[in-house]
Amino acid sequence: MVIKVYGLAMSTCTKRVITTLKEKQVEYELVPIDFANQEHKSEAYLEKQPFGVIPYLDDDGFIVYESRAICRYIAAKYKDQGTQLVPTDLKELALFEQGASVETSYFDTFASPIVFQKVFKPWKGLGDADEELVKQLAEKANQYLDVYEKILSKQEYIGGNTFTLADIFHLPYGSMLTLPNVGYAHLFNDRPHVKAWWDKITSRASWQEANQ
Repeated sequence: MVIKVYGLAMSTCTKRVITTLKEKQVEYELVPIDFANQEHKSEAYLEKQPFGVIPYLDDDGFIVYESRAICRYIAAKYKDQGTQLVPTDLKELALFEQGASVETSYFDTFASPIVFQKVFKPWKGLGDADEELVKQLAEKANQYLDVYEKILSKQEYIGGNTFTLADIFHLPYGSMLTLPNVGYAHLFNDRPHVKAWWDKITSRASWQEANQ
């Protein structure tokens, strides 16, 4: 049975999963969720994803939700095909886990809320962006990405010297920061090592295809 991903192609977290599937050369079916009619809040959907968000994965009846967990499941199940996204060497694995933790602790903490304020809040009809909050988040972004610049001056990728899930995890919200209506491309472009890393990971075929 082909893996099914229940979500939307335009969704940030769905793109994270699709990029991983493409890196691992796994066939899948994307099952669109009807947001307009609140399908993700229906009783049937909540049985699969109790928080009522997208995506979730159905692997022949085995259900996994939360995009990073889904990506780890895919990388483990198909470890012998496509790109090795989680290292097996103990020290390389430690660097990968370190990079994955860096993303959740120091990148998502500013990227996700900035994107919410500048994109999703107006889109959902919740009012204009709280620009004072965005300013505070941007200050945090500058502090953290200065540290990224130091890290990436010593290694090729955020999780070591090979491309891993830790890099994929950054892609959806990081890319939205660079949209003209968000206006934070300079966070990457002003830091040469961060920019080199960002250009490498955003140019991968898997990410380009996930955005088509």
